Amino acid sequence: MGNSHEAAGLLLVPTGEDWWIAGKVLNSLLRGVRSHKRGRIAAISREEQQRLIRDVLIARTARRANATVVTENVADFEKIKNFCDVRIIRPTEYFDIFGVS
Repeated sequence: MGNSHEAAGLLLVPTGEDWWIAGKVLNSLLRGVRSHKRGRIAAISREEQQRLIRDVLIARTARRANATVVTENVADFEKIKNFCDVRIIRPTEYFDIFGVS
């Protein structure tokens, strides 16, 4: 079932490159290196890095697919966005834009 959804473009699956880039983003966040968007950013803790692993992978996979991430977790994705240019939007904004109630 998963392969048919993936083949139809309905399921985004991280590639090896997505994992590689996610690792680089996490390392940059952990070290607090310079961002191409904001200059030097505050380093995150190891605990925060563990919490962000899945979000970074989601961001990278969405970026590759030219997709927008719909999430309430905007604060974490804003940190990630410094190193992975992904579009993010809150669910309330998304549903307002598309007229879904």
